Amino acid sequence: MSKIRIFGLGGLAENGKNCYVIAIDDDLYVFDCGLKYANSNLLGIDYIMPDFSYLIKNRRNIKGIFITHGHSENMGSVADLVKDLPNVKVFATKFTKFVLQEYGVLEKNIVEIKPHKKLIFDNNVSVFPISVSHSIPDALMYVINSKDGAICYTGDFVIDPTMLASYDMDLGKIAYVGKQGVLCMLCESTFSERKGHTSPNHRLEEYFKDIVKHNEKRILFSILPYHLYTINDIFNAARNTHRKIVIMGKKLQNVVNFAINEKYLEVEAGIIGDLSNIEDDNAILLISDERTNPYANVSKILHGYDKYINLKASDTIVFAEPRYDSNEKTLVKLENELAKFGCNIVNIPSDKVILHHPSSEDLMLMIKLINPKYYMPVKGEYRYMVNNANLASRLGIPAENIILKQNGEIVTFEDGKLINDFSKIKVNDVLIDGKSSEDIGELVIKDREMLSENGIVLISATISKKDKVMLVGPEVTTRGFIYVKDSAYLITEIKKICDNIINRNITPTFVDYNKIKVEIREELSNYLYQETECKPMIIAVVQEV
Repeated sequence: MSKIRIFGLGGLAENGKNCYVIAIDDDLYVFDCGLKYANSNLLGIDYIMPDFSYLIKNRRNIKGIFITHGHSENMGSVADLVKDLPNVKVFATKFTKFVLQEYGVLEKNIVEIKPHKKLIFDNNVSVFPISVSHSIPDALMYVINSKDGAICYTGDFVIDPTMLASYDMDLGKIAYVGKQGVLCMLCESTFSERKGHTSPNHRLEEYFKDIVKHNEKRILFSILPYHLYTINDIFNAARNTHRKIVIMGKKLQNVVNFAINEKYLEVEAGIIGDLSNIEDDNAILLISDERTNPYANVSKILHGYDKYINLKASDTIVFAEPRYDSNEKTLVKLENELAKFGCNIVNIPSDKVILHHPSSEDLMLMIKLINPKYYMPVKGEYRYMVNNANLASRLGIPAENIILKQNGEIVTFEDGKLINDFSKIKVNDVLIDGKSSEDIGELVIKDREMLSENGIVLISATISKKDKVMLVGPEVTTRGFIYVKDSAYLITEIKKICDNIINRNITPTFVDYNKIKVEIREELSNYLYQETECKPMIIAVVQEV
């Protein structure tokens, strides 16, 4: 019999950064490899990755990275992991493969798979992908078959029989897996607090038709580039209206062109316009945004910085993308500015959803279909996971068989039985700023926080190398701390303190530069806090000539 360990490198008790490891004996199977976008508290940070130290250390045991679908929360960190593990194989469906390549993953690392085609590995282990419905084509859930039973990871899904073709969900195969017996099920928790079913609240075609019908002038839709189901609803809403849809931005054009060529998207002939149609009174413009900088393109258009689009007071702006708590302030400020300009603003109403995740009734239906022995909520804030666990309890799964864990905490099964050994691995957030793949670290964030709150004081002085006397300074430069013209007395006192410190550490034969810098930081910090109750960053630069 085998030993199975399950743990999350990300995605437990948080939204985003999904990355779950299923270890069967010594072999590692990694499911999803996502990122999380930073909020305003992480100054200058673009996104957050899982800590891949464990995977890098055990690289020889990794059988593959299995991606459920092409959203950044589930695959946004694959390119970063592949830099450290250049030989790792990434298993993904056709559309997900396209998105991975758009993110910079090389084709040589990607193994294209199809739903319902079993992947066989060593030690009688197989991975079986099953199609599920989501807001992006070719989404999957995975079933990992081992000698001790099956483990299911649902990925993201919504139960809606009307979603067909590349959005279809094979409920029959899911039910068949449940009949065969499932040891453990990992199921997402994002919408676990929502009552009822998500469907039909995620169907927005009729809502978009109403917008197009009642707004005869130009309409700008702000969307996320890979939410293809929403894009499809917009195209369907514009059918037979004699309007041209202009797709703005190279990334969005690539997505739409690929989707049309591969039959993921069927559009009315002649409906797609070009740059010559931008100023048409009845044009529909699709503008895509990245989560790293939400609503940046609409803001750029509003302030007149866009190369092609000049905003008009008669325009209607539709924010057809999810609203997140982290960018609520940004959106409200932008809406106020658009309203002052005279634009009509449309938001998706609260009873509709852009995100396609299972609500409470959908989750309970999935649990009934799979009927797992053990149930492990994943993906979502901890309260969402707890609510998900409560749904499983309502369906009769014993409390001792419901597993709530946080990142790094290991779930262990031996011979098909849960072992409460409370083991864990060390995991941290990896903070990424710009194009650098190196972790910025908490100290840098604390420095940025200090600079943003209290500013900086720079002390500079020059000492004669030959005569051991101060030639220039001490000079005081401040940024973001005080208004110098109104604080002359403070600058004078800072100079006196620094002058005393420098002179008492100069002897005819030796200058203790290190001691000068340390004492300047310590004494100035105490003095400035007493005077201002602020703690600016203090940097001392003492050089000799």
